[in-house]
Amino acid sequence: MTETRIKHIACIGAGYVGGPTMAVIAQKCPDIKVTVVDISRERIAEWNDSNLDNLPIYEPGLKEVVAEARGRNLFFSTDVEGAIREADMIFISVNTPTKTYGVGKGMAADLKYVELCARQIANVATGNKIVVEKSTLPVRTAQSIRTILDAESNGLQFQVLSNPEFLAEGTAVSDLLNPDRVLIGGSEEEGGQAAVRALVEIYARWVDRSKILTTNIWSSELSKLTANAFLAQRVSSINAISALCEKSGADVDEIARAIGMDSRIGPKFLKASVGFGGSCFQKDILNLVYIARSYGLTEVADYWEQVISMNDYQKRRFAENIVNRLFNTVSGKKIAIMGWAFKKDTNDTRESAAIYVADYLLNEQAELWVYDPKVKAERVYADLDYLNTRGEDENRKLVKVVRDPYEAMQGAHAVAVLTEWDEFKAYDWQRVYDDMKKPAFLFDGRNILDRNKVKALGFEFEAIGYRS
Repeated sequence: MTETRIKHIACIGAGYVGGPTMAVIAQKCPDIKVTVVDISRERIAEWNDSNLDNLPIYEPGLKEVVAEARGRNLFFSTDVEGAIREADMIFISVNTPTKTYGVGKGMAADLKYVELCARQIANVATGNKIVVEKSTLPVRTAQSIRTILDAESNGLQFQVLSNPEFLAEGTAVSDLLNPDRVLIGGSEEEGGQAAVRALVEIYARWVDRSKILTTNIWSSELSKLTANAFLAQRVSSINAISALCEKSGADVDEIARAIGMDSRIGPKFLKASVGFGGSCFQKDILNLVYIARSYGLTEVADYWEQVISMNDYQKRRFAENIVNRLFNTVSGKKIAIMGWAFKKDTNDTRESAAIYVADYLLNEQAELWVYDPKVKAERVYADLDYLNTRGEDENRKLVKVVRDPYEAMQGAHAVAVLTEWDEFKAYDWQRVYDDMKKPAFLFDGRNILDRNKVKALGFEFEAIGYRS
């Protein structure tokens, strides 16, 4: 494959990665046509909605980027085959959930959507293509994609690159505009290196070349899993210490501040909480565990699996504490769940701690009132239904989703803060206290509230990592 100047990019998958990534590429490369395709007509319609507040993904700054590029060189479509035929470079950015069936159930990544994309590209393409893995994938997936493409190439040349995303939901646009690094992995043969250079030239439009790292494709794939595993490990580590703090009288925030000033450790990801969530941390660690076990590395697998175990423990411990503090029963009691997204500034709820805390409380027959500024009611119910803990009718009977935070908390026996939305800190907590059942319990699962102020108002207050 000779040196290629990319004129048209297609991205298969209009989700949390594909949509924002392509929007930024289109904004920074106005001479390149960028088409984002998805089989979901509803999702594409939302991306094309004239009201930018109706975009399917909430990210600060995203609607401004979309507004600039959409209709100029950024397009959203359901014509997958047309986009494949036209594109010089195709990003695969489809979901790779943890398998719920068969070999590797509960750990391995389900690659069926990636394989379907590869086969569709091979069947539809009429010219040479560069195919870019943008989904989070296990090591050696690129080889599988390459094998499929080559087997059905009909004489065409395909190059497969790994370009893992390192964006964080809630800061995705900022992360894309000002990345710590861009990682591109490709084969070491000349065609692969030419493809790498083509992708480098795209990112170099706005990213300093010193931040664009090129590796072999296997290193690129494993780097993404490793990065997420290391970050999640830090969260689980400080959460493990938070449990010890609550027993000993130490303050986890003070400990985090003290050790965070150690240059060897640093302050990031040392915020104790009810637990991490999101689409990547748990999925990627489980995938890492599965890979390690498949190679017979039992001790390695056990080590990383403990990160997940600690996260599950933290969520369960928080929910159990609510029940214990409410006199060992929450049956028939109104509990306000403040926040459903897995973190602030996103409407993504995948693996959110709120889901599992809520499920535990529902098993205890609590009546939950849920408020989140960006998550719709249908998403809340879908998350609970997916667990199959109880029937859909029972979930709707026990859970009420409201758009007014004060309505959620009015008359409640307890309030549980489960997402660190900034607006929660600005509420009139005196009003909340006055309108609640007494004693009024307030559980801060994100340690965002001023504990002294809310305790002075009369709340029975509990937070993560310090003894009340």
